[in-house]
Amino acid sequence: MSGEHLTVPGAPGLRLVATDTRKTWTYRYKSPADGRMRQIRLGHWPAMGLPAALAAWERAKQSRDSGADLAAEKRQKRAAATSAARVAGYTVRDACSDFLAGYGGTVTPKTYAEADRLLTRELGAIEARPAASITRADAFDLLNAMRDRPVVAGALRTLLGAVWERAHDSGRLAPDVPNWWRQILRGKLRSKGKIVGGEHQGVEKRALSEAELRLLLPWFPNFSRDVEDALTLQLWTGCRGAEVVAMRAEEVTEEPDGWWWTIPRERLKMRRNPLLADLRVPLVGRALSTVKRRLTVHPTGFVFPSRGASGHIEQKALGVAIWTHMPACKLRKDWIRPRLPVEGWAAHDLRRTARTMLAALGCPAEVAEAILGHVLPGVQGVYDRHGYDAERRVWLTRLAERLEALAAGR
Repeated sequence: MSGEHLTVPGAPGLRLVATDTRKTWTYRYKSPADGRMRQIRLGHWPAMGLPAALAAWERAKQSRDSGADLAAEKRQKRAAATSAARVAGYTVRDACSDFLAGYGGTVTPKTYAEADRLLTRELGAIEARPAASITRADAFDLLNAMRDRPVVAGALRTLLGAVWERAHDSGRLAPDVPNWWRQILRGKLRSKGKIVGGEHQGVEKRALSEAELRLLLPWFPNFSRDVEDALTLQLWTGCRGAEVVAMRAEEVTEEPDGWWWTIPRERLKMRRNPLLADLRVPLVGRALSTVKRRLTVHPTGFVFPSRGASGHIEQKALGVAIWTHMPACKLRKDWIRPRLPVEGWAAHDLRRTARTMLAALGCPAEVAEAILGHVLPGVQGVYDRHGYDAERRVWLTRLAERLEALAAGR
C-alpha cells in the first residue's frame, strides 16, 4: 500500500518504501551536520534486489559514519550538473546580451551604441557557439582576420574581455574557462593611419604650427557653420570634440568675472576618476562670440542640435568634414569643394595645439592641465584641490589673443 515501508533486520535505516507505482530502497539516517533526519534513494525494487540493496546500504552507512551528509552531497551534484548544462547552452550571443544589459548605465550613449554595434556585427561564426567552447585559436582567428581594421579589432578585443569577465562574475561561465581575449594580441592591434592611394599613412599625433594656423584659420569659414564653430571652440578652449558637440545652453552662464561653460563631470572622459570635478571653461574672445551667437538660435537644450539619436551633431561629423576637404580625399569626385591648405591633421590635434601654444606662451603646466580637464598626477592630484578658475581665464585670454593675431596673418 502507498506510503508503507518495510525495514530490514540488522540494517538500521534501510527501508523498502512503497508508492502507487513503484517500490524504492532508501537509507534513512541522522545528518552529522545538524542532527536532522535525512533520506537518500538507493535504487528501485525489483531491479535492485535485497543483496544489492544491502551492499548499497553498507556503502552509504560507511560514508555517513565518516561524517558525510549524503543527501547534501546529492543535491550539490545535481546542482553542478544543472549548472554545467546551463553553461553548455550559454552562447557567445547570450554573454554579449547580458553584458550590454548592464553596460548602458555606466557609459555615454555614444559609447554604448558603439559597443552594441561591435558585439552585434563583428562576432562572426562564434556568435552561436557556447561561450565555454571558445578556444585560444578561435579568439585569435577572429581578431587576426580583422588586422586590416586594427582599431576595430582592438575595441572588439577589449569588449569581449569585459563580456567574459561579467560572465565569470555572474557564474554563467565556470572559473576554469579562460578569458582568452585578455591574453592574445596584446599591444599588437595598432592603427596604421588612413589609407591614401592604397598605402597606410601612419599615425601622427601632432600640434599645428603657427605658420599652419595662419593658413588654416582664415580658411575655416569654408566648413559648414556647425563644423566651423565646433572646431573653433576646440582650439579656443582646448576641450575635446565630444564635449563641444554635446554642449547644452543650460551649462553656459554669465558670472561677475565673465562667461563660463561648466561641463558636468559625467560628460568628461575621465569621469571615473574620483578626484575629477566639473570642468569650468572660461569663454573668451572668439569662443564667447561663437557661443553667444549660437545661443540666440538655440537658447535651450543642445547648442549643436541634430535630428540624430543623441540629439546633437556627432563628433565623427567633424572628422568626416575635415577629411572630405583634404586634398588627398577622393570621395565624391563630382563634388567641387575647396581643399584645406594644411594636410595631415585631425580635429583632436586642435586640442593638442591649444596645449602646445599655452606652453609656448609661458602658461604653468598645472594651469594648462586644469584647462584641459586633466587631473594632476600622483600625490599632487590628491592634495592640490585649487580650482584655477582665475588662472584659466588669464591664460585662455592670452591664447585667444595669439590665435586672433595668427588669423590676421601676424
